[in-house]
Amino acid sequence: MRSRTFRSVATLGVSIVVIIGAAMPAMAGRAAATRSGSHTILRPKCALHKQAGFSHCDLRLVGTSEGQAKAAATPSGYGPGDLQGAYALPSGTAGTGQTVAIVDAYDDTTAVADVSAYRNQYGLGGCQTVATTGCTFANGAWIHKVNQNGVQGSYPSNNQSWAVEISLDVDMVSAVCPRCNILLVEASSNSNANLYAAVDTAARLGANEISNSYGGSESSAETSSDSHFNHPGIAITVSSGDGGYGVEYPAASPYVTAVGGTTLSHASNARGWAEGAWSGAGSGCSAYEPKQSWQTDPGCAR
Repeated sequence: MRSRTFRSVATLGVSIVVIIGAAMPAMAGRAAATRSGSHTILRPKCALHKQAGFSHCDLRLVGTSEGQAKAAATPSGYGPGDLQGAYALPSGTAGTGQTVAIVDAYDDTTAVADVSAYRNQYGLGGCQTVATTGCTFANGAWIHKVNQNGVQGSYPSNNQSWAVEISLDVDMVSAVCPRCNILLVEASSNSNANLYAAVDTAARLGANEISNSYGGSESSAETSSDSHFNHPGIAITVSSGDGGYGVEYPAASPYVTAVGGTTLSHASNARGWAEGAWSGAGSGCSAYEPKQSWQTDPGCAR
């Protein structure tokens, strides 16, 4: 979702780009840092997990010092007003009754308090009363947190790296659609079996959109997993990846919209913004998924 201070991949049904790093203090957690140009790119451990049968969150943090992202009392970068304006979103009037589900792994113990702080920071209206299981926002929308079976109050173990992903995702739903309800479904682990079960739970609990900010390597068994994403009438989006050219699953599934990253910047044109594809976004030809009838390009056999 985002141009360079968190991650350049959007998975909300609307492809958006945003810089939000400074709005989320103390969220870097334990991360592996590598130097890139004049910045330090921090990759949480979940983004490094490549084991078969497991997925990693598609997340990059860009900070100014080794080991942590920079936090500030006044957030820098793009806020909700920028995003709503850049994409002409009817966020002030639309979204009531829509439920956007966020599927991620492990628990973010402060997810509700964090999104309430984010909404209050930008005048979106935070929680009336904060609870670990969820809350009702000032405008009547809500956030509910459940485990992969749909149960509130019994959550997986806390994972600081995935918690950054979770907070990023719920903040961005609030940014582009503050009237939307948020259903946070936490898988017991980052195993594909648990994540895909969480997707099915989100669909069962009435989500209109399901956002998936994770992926893993393709495998010959992936077509048997496509049924977890085949929920007619529900918009299901999946990060295309943050590793550049190459295919991730479930982004390769024919039942999802794979969303790659862009870079958004102010411009002197009618729109007021310029936007270009990000070279780090995943792409390519699936090794296993059959080509769809509406795909007529000559570049991919599948």
